[in-house]
Amino acid sequence: MPELDATTSPRKWVADQARLYEESGGTKGVTMQGAPCLLLDTLGRKSGVWRRTVLIYGRDGEDYLIVASLGGSDHHPLWYLNLTAEPRVRLRVATERFAATAETLTPAEKARVWPHLVEVFAPYAGYQDKTRRDIPVIRLRRAGDPHGS
Repeated sequence: MPELDATTSPRKWVADQARLYEESGGTKGVTMQGAPCLLLDTLGRKSGVWRRTVLIYGRDGEDYLIVASLGGSDHHPLWYLNLTAEPRVRLRVATERFAATAETLTPAEKARVWPHLVEVFAPYAGYQDKTRRDIPVIRLRRAGDPHGS
């Protein structure tokens, strides 16, 4: 996949980490508070512009899992709203960049993977307690994966 530009988050720390991650070709900025992170590009549902953020991830087989927690906020992060409108996304995981498809997990799937995600990033355990909304967990599956649905 060719290198593609995207607008980064207006939050300075996110923009700085995304820039370091991308400019290093995925060799720097690849962790956040000790947890592995990836770059997620979503297509803006209103603007049509690619938006980039940095997110902690877990794994489920070959798939990547991300959590739309926004630190336990009462509203979904904008990137989550974007990928629900357009599930085709772009990822950089370490030195690899590829297209993927996003899918929100069912409650049963979320219950199965949640302990792993809390193991990856312990603060997730308290985030659900801070909000009344159900925090979505999203599966990111490499585009063209023959095991995909």
